[in-house]
Amino acid sequence: MQHYLHHLIDHFGYVGIMIALMLGIVGLPIPDELLLIYTGYRVSTGAFSYPLAFLVCLFGATTGISLGYILGITLGLPFLHKFVPKLHITEKRLQQTKTLFSKLGPAVLFICYFIPGVRHLAAFWAGVNAYDWRKFALFAYSGAVVWVAVFLTIGTYFESRWMAFRQYIDAYRPFLFSVFLAVFIFTVFYWHAQQKQKPPD
Repeated sequence: MQHYLHHLIDHFGYVGIMIALMLGIVGLPIPDELLLIYTGYRVSTGAFSYPLAFLVCLFGATTGISLGYILGITLGLPFLHKFVPKLHITEKRLQQTKTLFSKLGPAVLFICYFIPGVRHLAAFWAGVNAYDWRKFALFAYSGAVVWVAVFLTIGTYFESRWMAFRQYIDAYRPFLFSVFLAVFIFTVFYWHAQQKQKPPD
């Protein structure tokens, strides 16, 4: 798969990056973080422009998650249960996504990019539950901005060491996600607590 991605980017450039990222967000087994890091690495070599690469990656990510939302609205849960196994997404991931939505609501759309498996389901689940489009776009697109910026920038600074860094990402991803999720949940609950303490208008 990694050789295929290199070939796709080398031959189709920005268009290849956009298509691969879009399909990865929809649910195809494409290592999205590695794609972003590799794109950042190519930026560091002068092959790509950072602003243009960022816009292309952002467009691919937002298009992919929007397609997931539309599929959720039009096809619903029967489609999800039928095709989740074919997309190499487990029922456990489906239940995790459902649980996160029940606890955090559409804020899951912001953090879902950092959770492989969940990011493929979050938009679909939002569509199934008929979340308001404006609310969906606010959380999903702002999350895409942060996700693309983080991994693209990592790639630009690690240059020739990006292959070694990929191994660290794979090895410590569960730990990094746990830390990120803990901080995010603490922030959400702290914000809710502060809102409750405010006197009514």
